[in-house]
Amino acid sequence: MAQAIYNPWVDDLRSDTDAVRLFCFPHAGGSSFQFRAWQLGTRMQVTPIHLPGRGKRITENPVSNLRRLAKEVFNGVSSEFHSPFCLFGHSMGALLAFEVARLASARQIPPEYLFVAGAKAPHLRTLPRRTYDLPEAEFLQEIHKLNGMPREVLENEELLSLVVPILRADFQAVDTYTFLSGEPPLTCPIAAFGGLEDPLVPEQDLRAWRQHTTREFSSLLLPGDHFFVNTAYLQLTAEIARLFQQNRP
Repeated sequence: MAQAIYNPWVDDLRSDTDAVRLFCFPHAGGSSFQFRAWQLGTRMQVTPIHLPGRGKRITENPVSNLRRLAKEVFNGVSSEFHSPFCLFGHSMGALLAFEVARLASARQIPPEYLFVAGAKAPHLRTLPRRTYDLPEAEFLQEIHKLNGMPREVLENEELLSLVVPILRADFQAVDTYTFLSGEPPLTCPIAAFGGLEDPLVPEQDLRAWRQHTTREFSSLLLPGDHFFVNTAYLQLTAEIARLFQQNRP
């Protein structure tokens, strides 16, 4: 059996596994912890991406430019793209997974599938105002509206001092992201998932991901708000596994 290869971006990559890796990208302020309970059977290996500034990389500075972060991720994990792989991203992570898919496709190593959740199609990224540079009280109020942070964190100054810089960097990455329209659509299928009670991503904006692939496209709404990926993860992972199996020869 091959030895595990250390890589700061992922855990325990092994060159002898037969499973297709599903590289998973978290939401703004999120971490690989989000995917700890995911199980997709023996044919898919859930491989969370560790972003700088959190978890085992807490001593590193977070990256506030989404396209630069995508390049860093690609350079860090593309050595594993010699075997079949898929990408999943939630919210900010969806944009990040999309940009990584573009980079991989440009180098003739496209993913087998791109799964996105809780995100408008990238060409629809128009925000009425920036969030990342709001005064702290207003910034935290916006975070609270998203229902994505436990109250015990919002009420703990020590934890906030660790989390807020990461959140600001991630929100800056999203707020300043611009879609480059000159690149061809992806050649892998795309599945887009949304929350039935998510006020941030209307169903039509979710379906607009269709234009970013020349292959099959599907969209599905699941119970929950913007963080339905945490509350409805059993339904979500079952659908990901079903679509993946359906796409396999």
